[in-house]
Amino acid sequence: MGFGSDLKYSHDALLKLQDWELRLLETVKKFMVMRVKSDKEYASTLQNLCNQVDKESTCQLDYISNVSKSWLLVVQQTEQLSKIMKTHAEDLNSGPLHRLTMMIKDKQQVKKSYIGVHQQIEAEMYKVTKTELEKLKSSYRQLIKEVNSAKEKYKEAVAKGKETEKAKDRCDKATMKLHMLHNQYVLALKGAQLYQHQYYDTTLPLLLDSLQKMQEEMIKALKGILDEYSQITSLVTEEIVNVHKEIQTSVEQIDPNSEYNDFIDTHRLKTVIEELIQTQQTLLSKEELVLELEKKIEDSSKTCEKKSDIVLLLSQKQALEELKQTVQQLRCSEAKFAAQKELLEQKVQENDGKEPPPVVNYEEDARSVTSMDKKDKVSRFDTIRHSIAGIIRSPKSMLGSSSFFDVISTTEKPLAEQDWYHGAIPRIEAQELLKQQGDFLVRESHGKPGEYVLSVFSDGQRRHFIIQYADNQYRFEGTGFPTIPQLIEHHYTTKQVITKKSGVVLLNPVVKDKKWVLNHEDVTLGELLGKGNFGEVYKGTLKDKTPVAVKTCKEDLPQELKIKFLSEARILKQYDHPNIVKLIGVCTQRQPIYIVMELVPGGDFLSFLRKKKDELKTKQLVKFSLDAASGMAYLESKNCIHRDLAARNCLVGESNILKISDFGMSRQEDDGVYSSSGLKQIPIKWTAPEALNYGRYTSESDVWSFGILLWETFSLGVCPYPGMTNQQAREQVEKGYRMSAPQKCPEEIYKIMQRCWDYHPENRPKFSEIQKELSSIKKKVT
Repeated sequence: MGFGSDLKYSHDALLKLQDWELRLLETVKKFMVMRVKSDKEYASTLQNLCNQVDKESTCQLDYISNVSKSWLLVVQQTEQLSKIMKTHAEDLNSGPLHRLTMMIKDKQQVKKSYIGVHQQIEAEMYKVTKTELEKLKSSYRQLIKEVNSAKEKYKEAVAKGKETEKAKDRCDKATMKLHMLHNQYVLALKGAQLYQHQYYDTTLPLLLDSLQKMQEEMIKALKGILDEYSQITSLVTEEIVNVHKEIQTSVEQIDPNSEYNDFIDTHRLKTVIEELIQTQQTLLSKEELVLELEKKIEDSSKTCEKKSDIVLLLSQKQALEELKQTVQQLRCSEAKFAAQKELLEQKVQENDGKEPPPVVNYEEDARSVTSMDKKDKVSRFDTIRHSIAGIIRSPKSMLGSSSFFDVISTTEKPLAEQDWYHGAIPRIEAQELLKQQGDFLVRESHGKPGEYVLSVFSDGQRRHFIIQYADNQYRFEGTGFPTIPQLIEHHYTTKQVITKKSGVVLLNPVVKDKKWVLNHEDVTLGELLGKGNFGEVYKGTLKDKTPVAVKTCKEDLPQELKIKFLSEARILKQYDHPNIVKLIGVCTQRQPIYIVMELVPGGDFLSFLRKKKDELKTKQLVKFSLDAASGMAYLESKNCIHRDLAARNCLVGESNILKISDFGMSRQEDDGVYSSSGLKQIPIKWTAPEALNYGRYTSESDVWSFGILLWETFSLGVCPYPGMTNQQAREQVEKGYRMSAPQKCPEEIYKIMQRCWDYHPENRPKFSEIQKELSSIKKKVT
């Protein structure tokens, strides 16, 4: 059973089936959207409950209470459940829901493709078997009438003895036309007969089998999506079950008979030995608890391959099926022509060596071939080779010999105000700051917000120690202290090793670069300006009322994305140019991390072009282009590769000054070359061929992007390569296609675009050259 063998005459039923399945998928999508929303609301409600309990549970007991511990654990586990539910909701949104959206688009494309191909082959079949034959038949009848008429006139001429030759000539011509048309009609009948067999035996079944294959692939993908949905939304997953087990265990540990033993011990007179033993026992139990929790966290962080990833291959599979269909149509046409060729060759061979036929007998209707062999061998392609080629084709400040007490003036300062505390900087950035024996700093863990880490350079290695917190004390493995500054001061002044095993000693505090450091309290967030790749962007205000733009980083982003987020700030710290957006500072003392930049009031350049297109004159557009070239020439001199130069990533400031922005993809390399093997989120239409094909980014590839930016500017915000998809644009560029000049674009500007789009990077102009040319053009434009 199959579509090809059983549903040749069920076209309408197949269309209804696809419509019904699309409605079902839309219903499933709507359901998942509502489930994500409800789970997030549930997680938020649980979190609010826990926060309310924390506010009301500020009273600290001076003894160990099992009831208090159990209740605290219940609250902590409830908060953990809230985080799990929030994570599940986000996983559901980014996993099954995202894949389902992609699948709906693919399914719509499959239906569209099926309808188009079916209409095409059906129209061709009707043309070959109906239209062309009817046309020939009509002509045939007309010629018969003309021949009969010519014969009658010839007889009349013979009888009268007038114009006999002229009448005979007309009769000859009419008869020859009839014979030729007769032969054409016989060939057309043979071709139509074969085409009809091919249509019902091969072409239509192949299309239907292709549709069935894609339908089954989509069912398989949907099964994977629903399976992943089931796993994510399950309320009996290991992590949720563990939460409830922890709560149950903590409740069972409440013992009325021993509840007040610690209270009695606390308030009676103790010996020093008893206090020491009790402290050691408490320490041991807490260390075991830490190890146990770390193991659980490690186990829960492991992920498995998702079954629903198959949906990512649907578009490629559909393209393959369409190519198969095209090959079959070519085979069908070849078979038709081969049959006609064989018939002609057969008749030629039959008459090979024979004398030409005698003069037509005008008294009788001459006869030509009227029959054909029904059995005709059809040639096939010996081989079909089809290959699809995927063109996949800063100096840091560091403390020298200054005294520790110049850096840490007092341990009474909060941690965030300590000069050696660098906030939530990435591990890799911390390692770059540690350069000589004994250098140290403290930072907040990127992977586990709220956990603090001591980073030290010792014996040629950069070591990282988690600062343990238990029983309201911070420690490594020795004496505990109420605050981290007191702990660090103790180890620095006494030169006590951090751990006996490591033997690390603190010698030189590494102070943070205060020029760029801001506290979260220094920035007041205002209205939401938009959303970026890493989080929201807000309008903000500093304490001195300076308006700023604040980029925030989502707390739940993976560590590698947080590092990329901060890389933009690290790059901008080194630059100062009127056409480069200015960095104000960075807030890394706690989560969420802020990057604070100058507020550019005109907004992004692309929206500006589209909004003001009726007002902008050529001179102003040249000025914008010159601003962009100046900024990029500055970056070029610093060996900085932007990698994402486009109108959307430029900003329009006061007096219509254009500024280069969005350095999230930028890299600074000593040799000016950056190689990337990843293809995620690449702006295809703006990226140079060598970067797309080989992952090789240089200032020359930025020049290519600048050419696209020029085209965007003078087209007043039109999307490049209009009417083309990313893949189509990429293929056309490889074939040598380049966009034509926008309307009213000066010829000199278009020549710069064409030079920027030279396929060979070494032939493209430098930004410094482009800057000079645009400056000259600006003086000429009125």
